[in-house]
Amino acid sequence: MSDFLELIKSRNPGEPEFHQAAEEVIETVAPVLDKQSKYRKHKILERMLEPERLISFRVTWMDDNNEVQVNRGYRVQMNGAIGPYKGGLRFHPSVYPGILKFLAFEQTFKNALTGLPLGGGKGGADFNPKGKTEEEVMRFCQSFYAELIKYVGHRIDVPAGDIGVGGREIGYMFGMHKKLSSQFTGALTGKGVGWGGSLMRTEATGYGLVYFAQNMLATKDDDFKNKICLVSGSGNVAQHAIEKILHLGGKPVTASDSSGFIYDEEGIDHKKLAFIKDLKNNKRGRIKEYVQKYPSATYHDTKRSDEANALWNIEAQCAFPCATQNELNRKDAENLVTNGIQLIGEGANMPLTAEAIEHVIDNDVLYSPGKASNAGGVATSGIEMMQNYTGSYLTSEEVDNRLKGIMKGIHDDCLRAAETYGFQGNYMAGANIAGFIKVADAMIAQGII
Repeated sequence: MSDFLELIKSRNPGEPEFHQAAEEVIETVAPVLDKQSKYRKHKILERMLEPERLISFRVTWMDDNNEVQVNRGYRVQMNGAIGPYKGGLRFHPSVYPGILKFLAFEQTFKNALTGLPLGGGKGGADFNPKGKTEEEVMRFCQSFYAELIKYVGHRIDVPAGDIGVGGREIGYMFGMHKKLSSQFTGALTGKGVGWGGSLMRTEATGYGLVYFAQNMLATKDDDFKNKICLVSGSGNVAQHAIEKILHLGGKPVTASDSSGFIYDEEGIDHKKLAFIKDLKNNKRGRIKEYVQKYPSATYHDTKRSDEANALWNIEAQCAFPCATQNELNRKDAENLVTNGIQLIGEGANMPLTAEAIEHVIDNDVLYSPGKASNAGGVATSGIEMMQNYTGSYLTSEEVDNRLKGIMKGIHDDCLRAAETYGFQGNYMAGANIAGFIKVADAMIAQGII
């Protein structure tokens, strides 16, 4: 398979994130290809690694100084074999086709694992909403969606939020969709509850992450009670992971943003979490302000260029990286193992480097890849789509129960697939294999298209 990987790299130069995601999948599905020749015959892996469609477009908008600004917008429609394309929109200066291809490829497997009829896609723009006024964000979103609407729709491609795209941005884009289409349809998910959104959607990714971890711990006859938990990030996923850890009796002690992290040895309780939510969601402040409110905590600056992140060098039993891709490297993994980590659950997309993953698996740490453990968000987006189709809406309890069931189903499917193909207890291999088989079989059934 090494020759095939080199071919992927040569066809997609300068896209390290996509290469990393491809390599992980290629290595773990090799036994499937060896055992079932039909997948090689139909060149399924080659087809999966080539987007069905990669759309690039110009986004022009006017800032508050009446200066014309120009950004690049994208949508990658990776694989629609099992349903309409589904995946978030990311607004961040780092956005370029390679990172969106990686995310869309991962999304294809993640969506398949949910058991819902959802294909894989991803999109966004190199626009940075930080430091922009409400009016500037609105004008950008409207201009962006005026172009994107040509390629999406509630039975074609249903975007959602991601980094830099929350309820505010979804609202502005949905308003433009309604204006241009003259239809009130579920063309976006993550909408407000009062206008087509689902209860529990905000909580779903973080809650689902912890539900998945709960199932992992149960395989060892263990639970969250009194476990010290490290969480990176302070956005939606991190906030609700912390919240659910508290519900289950754990003790979260960290949170972070792009500048640094806070460590609260006493634990982040519900009152302190409410402060973080207000700080990040309403005031759009920095996490270092936490120590001004709670001086017993400490704040630590971090730089992406640092050899290791001190957040991952704190003694704990569980770790949940919820910030961004490749935030936890080999040195961080070594520190976690040395300090007795028992479980690592990915809340972000591919937050562990390949070397970090190898180290934690080699040391028998329970490890779940994001395509499995952070699938709660897209699962609830799928539930929102279903509700939009039917015009009926579920209660919070009903959505939460479905979310628990979906996360347990993903957990069990990963373990089953891993065992079948010789990767006993390896959730990463199991997730890749289970997702691959479902999508591959659909592609074969639908012919060479």
